[in-house]
Amino acid sequence: MEKIKQFYIKYRHGIPLLIYMGIYLTWFAWLEKNNVKNYQVIHVSLDDYIPFCEFFVVPYFLWFAYVALVVVFLFFRNKQEFNRVCVFLFTGMTVFLIISTLWPNGHHLRLTEMPPRDNIFIRAVTFLWGIDTPTNIWPSIHVYNSMGAHFAVLRSAQLENKRGLKIASGILAFSIILSTMFIKQHSVFDVMTGIALGSFMYALVYRREAVLASRAQKRLKKRISI
Repeated sequence: MEKIKQFYIKYRHGIPLLIYMGIYLTWFAWLEKNNVKNYQVIHVSLDDYIPFCEFFVVPYFLWFAYVALVVVFLFFRNKQEFNRVCVFLFTGMTVFLIISTLWPNGHHLRLTEMPPRDNIFIRAVTFLWGIDTPTNIWPSIHVYNSMGAHFAVLRSAQLENKRGLKIASGILAFSIILSTMFIKQHSVFDVMTGIALGSFMYALVYRREAVLASRAQKRLKKRISI
């Protein structure tokens, strides 16, 4: 019993994550079931110039492991940074759910016929399209959460000197963002609004704290000098 109590005290900061994911997945499943007919079609002219490239399905699927690994790493290594990335992710995902509920949306970008070639990437895209409807796309959570994961890597105290890892994280995040358009999962509009929301949340969650910390250090130096 004492070990269970100690385990709970040590890892109880993970409870909000479990609760939120239960709410998010249930809400998202409801949206996927109900927003399949009457929805606003999202399309911008730039969408028509982006070619289909099945190879980008790889970074698209890597998104699931990427975000999960960053969250799990921070969960075990730094409670404060874990809470910070959860605030970032939960906020954007909730905004997405609310928008999709109040303003059902989707796109008509998927190919009517696949290119005349057969490879594992084409089959992976076909599988993806079969389980994921082209609805509930704005803003792109793939884009937003990739930004959140990368910001967490950049600002992690444990990864401060891991330059190679930070570069790899940036490349993967950028590849995931591109993948949403090249395998016709999202419109450019979804991507740009996802980037805008991610940038805004970065200023609130990360940049604001850095500014406050800098100001606190300056005040401390002034007191010491006096």
